[in-house]
Amino acid sequence: MTACVETAAAPHRAAAAPRSRKRMRVAMGTTDDYEETCRLGEGAFGAVVKARHRATGRAVAMKYLGGHVGGHAAASLLREARFLEACAANPFVVGSRGLARDPATAELCLVMECGGASLGALLRPNGSPTPLPEATVRATMRQLLKGAKRMHDAHVVHRDIKPENILVSDDGAVRFCDFGLAVHMAERPPYERAGTLWYMAPEVLLDKPDYDALVDTWSLGCVMAELIDGRVLFEEHNSEDQLCAIFGLLGMPNDTTWPWFSSTPFGAQIPELERQRRKCNLLGCKFPESKLSKEGFNVLSGLLTCNPDKRLTAAAALKLPWFRRDGRAAAAGQER
Repeated sequence: MTACVETAAAPHRAAAAPRSRKRMRVAMGTTDDYEETCRLGEGAFGAVVKARHRATGRAVAMKYLGGHVGGHAAASLLREARFLEACAANPFVVGSRGLARDPATAELCLVMECGGASLGALLRPNGSPTPLPEATVRATMRQLLKGAKRMHDAHVVHRDIKPENILVSDDGAVRFCDFGLAVHMAERPPYERAGTLWYMAPEVLLDKPDYDALVDTWSLGCVMAELIDGRVLFEEHNSEDQLCAIFGLLGMPNDTTWPWFSSTPFGAQIPELERQRRKCNLLGCKFPESKLSKEGFNVLSGLLTCNPDKRLTAAAALKLPWFRRDGRAAAAGQER
């Protein structure tokens, strides 16, 4: 027997529309309907296990939250289930099968489609970086940007896009997963710092309180660089070093390129950091035409733009000439 849990979905942001809450139903089942087969991942957040639905034989992934107690775990899982439901029409987001409760312990878990191995695991088999051919990078980024566009059209910001949160099926299809840090665009700022340091946009690192969906396209730029190079682009251990690495490669912002930057505590330290400053953007040196075509570089550099007001949206990136290569008619039909 499957019940339903109602959660309040945050409204879409619209200048003239009143704020109201739409009730969203999330299916509630029992873990007795599933047979665990193996563990897919485990960490401080909890664990994800692979299981088989006893009635249909369908493989699913079940996410349990560790370190949470009672209502906190339930609220976190309900929130993530709500975001998956909001993206239910998006083929580039892992599908939700609702929630399941363990009848013995009352513990909740989130049940999802089993989407394959993570992109992170495929990029670093046995810990060795594996760069991909440009055609493969383009095909992967086309899917990721389509998925991000649809996600943002649904007013959802993922906030933790990274290779480990992208699943790749055997046929090369990619899907976003793990919406545990997602936020709805109608939730009022200030927004807290969220995400994984290496893929975090500079405005988030600088504690901008009203960031938006452009934080996801920065993360996708970092993922694209990693697909091309096989290595994490910015791999520091604290936010200040991460910012120094970003600005060392992309150039230090100024009042012309990013007026807001100079008003931040970090920006105010620039005279002290002058010796570390690099005046030019060296991204082209790191990704020369022998590694990435000029058209591909226009996508990469547009995503990796420090000022979010000048950064490419997912929709704008998909319109660039790079994505008109290789199967233009097929790509155009899929993007409609």
